[in-house]
Amino acid sequence: MSGGEPIKRPPQSREEAKETQRKPWPLCAFAVGARFSLLGVLTVVLLAAGGGYWLGHKQVDSPASAHEATEKERKPLFYRNPMGLPDTSPTPKKDPMGMDYIAVFAGDDTEDSSSGNAIKIGTDKIQKLGVRSELAQRRVLDKTVRAAGRIEPDERRIYAISPKFEGYVERLHVNVTGQSVGKGQPLFEVYSPELVSAQREYAIAAHGVEALKEAGSQAQSGMKELAESSLQRLKNWDISEEQVKTLSHSGETRRTLTFRSPVSGIVTEKKAVQGMRFMPGEALYQVADLSSVWVVADVFEQDIGRIKTGAKATVRLSAYPNKLFEGKVSYVYPTLNASTRTVPVRIELPNPDRRLKPAMFAQVELPILAKGQVVTVPTSAVIDSGTRQIVLVQLSAGRFEPREVKLGARSDSYVEVIAGIKEGESVVVAANFLIDAESNLKAAIGGFGKAATSDGAAAKNIGHTAHGKVESIDVGDGSITLEHGPVASLNWPAMTMDFKVANPALLSGLKAGATVDVEFVERAQGEWVITKIVPLAGH
Repeated sequence: MSGGEPIKRPPQSREEAKETQRKPWPLCAFAVGARFSLLGVLTVVLLAAGGGYWLGHKQVDSPASAHEATEKERKPLFYRNPMGLPDTSPTPKKDPMGMDYIAVFAGDDTEDSSSGNAIKIGTDKIQKLGVRSELAQRRVLDKTVRAAGRIEPDERRIYAISPKFEGYVERLHVNVTGQSVGKGQPLFEVYSPELVSAQREYAIAAHGVEALKEAGSQAQSGMKELAESSLQRLKNWDISEEQVKTLSHSGETRRTLTFRSPVSGIVTEKKAVQGMRFMPGEALYQVADLSSVWVVADVFEQDIGRIKTGAKATVRLSAYPNKLFEGKVSYVYPTLNASTRTVPVRIELPNPDRRLKPAMFAQVELPILAKGQVVTVPTSAVIDSGTRQIVLVQLSAGRFEPREVKLGARSDSYVEVIAGIKEGESVVVAANFLIDAESNLKAAIGGFGKAATSDGAAAKNIGHTAHGKVESIDVGDGSITLEHGPVASLNWPAMTMDFKVANPALLSGLKAGATVDVEFVERAQGEWVITKIVPLAGH
């Protein structure tokens, strides 16, 4: 038998074959099979363990799993106000509107974490809004206070002519209101029985003094006292010295008495009518000396503390637009008008040619010197909510921080910052209200900064969009009238309304009748501002 040839077994019958199947395997064959089965099991176990180890390491090394593990390990540094207010909390809390405070983690945004409420706006969005910034600088806040005023006569130069006795108007020398009169000019003549009686009494007393020159001293003294008392009575009735001398020399009584103007001026009031009866103390004429007049200006409450007596003032009148009148503050009234929140300030002006007439309207300018150089920002940089003042500080390109400030003195264009802003910091002076409105919208969808990190889907949630037709454009006012369709984000129906534009450049090339798509935000209650206009081609 050769080694390569197989061993030939004699054929078995059917019965032998069945018997062979029923017989057990030899012991050696079972041992060999068992060894191979054990090795297979061990191999499978080892492969499973290795595969599990590899899969486990792969899952741990995945970025998502690593991020989740890191999130669980990190602890918030603090929680900031969701509306961007300068308010933080060491523990979770809600604001008065019921919004959750936003957790700030170490390493989220190092610069934002330092400020706690920074606002991030995309660069293209900044250009659309027309954002402009300026550095806070030290300036001398010279200010000019402007106030409306009116011309009034000098109260110290107004005279009333009132007889001190009862009588009748006999004759009028000046019979119209507004007539100019000189000092000593006759105004009217009166007749009074009392006046005639007093003159006769004085004339008799004066004649008695002459007659008793050679009599005893006692009789002479008594007659002199009677004459002097009669003369004093006439003087108390405002009889002029000239008339008294005439009466004393001639001894003749006059039926009428002439009243003369005490000053040169204008007859501002005339009640005397020829033939009328008057009573003691009744004002028949009023004469005003208008060689000097007052300008009474109404200065607002916030400026009155800087107005001092003696300060120079410039007055402009509508009647003489090309002429300036200069005067000085003579008095600051101690009362305030509660309805207008103004305090009257008196300015004296010379009026030699009487061009300044009572009741004329005047514009008053009061220059005020500042106390020195102070840190200032433009007045347009301040957002005043009524309870506090906010300034948006530009931290870097596209990043802004709202800060509450304490303000001081103001000029026409700048305001002093006592606290909150340092010299050299950049503040937003244009479109700051739009940044504030946009930050509030972002806070409502999850907090400041995160919605503006990209120009993708998050940017689509900022503001509102509308499709419509341009009805009219006012370039000077920076406004547009738009007939737009429904606005789902505001539950608005289709309507026609006016919008302001954030940047006048948005109106460039736009014409009435154009069909456009617009984006807009609410700047203030009921005031809507368009931030983007897209004209539709073919319309």
